[in-house]
Amino acid sequence: MVSLSEERGKMTKQNVVVSDTKSSLNMAITVAVSNSSLFTTAAQKPPGGYITISRKKLLQNLEINGGARINAWVDSMRASSPTHINSTRPLSEDQSSSWIVHHPSALDMFEQITNASKGKQIVMFLDYDGTLSPIVDDPDRAFMSDQMRATVRKLARYFPTAIVSGRCRDKVYNFVRLAELYYAGSHGMDIKGPSKGSKYKKGTHQAVLCQPASEFLPMIDQVYEALVEKTKSTPGAKVENNKFCLSVHFRCVDEKKWSELAQEVKSVLKEYPKLRLTQGRKVLEIRPSIKWDKGKALEFLLESLGYANCTDVFPVYIGDDRTDEDAFKVLRERGQGFGILVSKIPKDTNASYSLQEPSEVMDFLQRLVHWKRPSLRRQFRVRRRLEEMKISLSN
Repeated sequence: MVSLSEERGKMTKQNVVVSDTKSSLNMAITVAVSNSSLFTTAAQKPPGGYITISRKKLLQNLEINGGARINAWVDSMRASSPTHINSTRPLSEDQSSSWIVHHPSALDMFEQITNASKGKQIVMFLDYDGTLSPIVDDPDRAFMSDQMRATVRKLARYFPTAIVSGRCRDKVYNFVRLAELYYAGSHGMDIKGPSKGSKYKKGTHQAVLCQPASEFLPMIDQVYEALVEKTKSTPGAKVENNKFCLSVHFRCVDEKKWSELAQEVKSVLKEYPKLRLTQGRKVLEIRPSIKWDKGKALEFLLESLGYANCTDVFPVYIGDDRTDEDAFKVLRERGQGFGILVSKIPKDTNASYSLQEPSEVMDFLQRLVHWKRPSLRRQFRVRRRLEEMKISLSN
């Protein structure tokens, strides 16, 4: 029998470049691993001494070593932190310029976007945290501004509008407080239509309700109680029950405690193989292992509105989190509409356009409202022509 100390002696430090194939952004980390075929292929090791491996493959294969798995999670947690990213070496001008070329500002491209939507019904999908409201230390105080609420209310007068969030549906509704919207909580696993009814819905007027993970409710409650008890020893950790999923917030946790917190969460989940662990912006997410996400929620809502197989629909999804990528990907695959990533830094994304922060999101939504209203649209066109004439005269 090989002792634990002997096994540790066989472990070596490996420099790994975790790459994303869809972008030029890589993350260099060092992990301790035992002799594994994952790292022993000489051909994989470039002259710089780093092994290149995809992030997905790394997290899958590091199951061979619990410590390395936790280290990888911690590095991933660190990479999701805006404050940490800002403290690392900045991207080169070429990298930033390349990203902007592929994901230009939705404000700068507004006219091209509206031109692409002509003759089609725009349907709006909006994430909440980091999109309609700022990211804050206390998730219970992530309030949207009155101006943002008024903007979304006006938006819903002209376009079917849905809030798609990882939050509990009731909680996000209490933040937004607009009865005319569709709400998809728990990463799309709890969907309900407008309580006021919708003038946009085609065909049947049945109430919209979808809860594909209902059977997991007792399990989610059990895990919530276990996580609350387990994380008591980690100052700043907060466990949030989002009904069909759970969130473990580590925004207020000392970075030195992140490894301990990740271990605590994983130790609880070992007893629940039907649940999976994913990650967002300074939050660990526990969800049922079913084929359902924000992308599926988007498709369900389009179908509920009567646009399942229509060519005259133009979905627009705005979000800032990794979980929003599922929706961005669906839009790319459908070849309809587009996704807008809210981020101040370049990220690997399936979105077509970008906005930097919630204030820019509000600006974009206000422009959509003004563009849709006939009187304001005429004013916009006249102002545009005047600007073009001034430019022409100045030349």
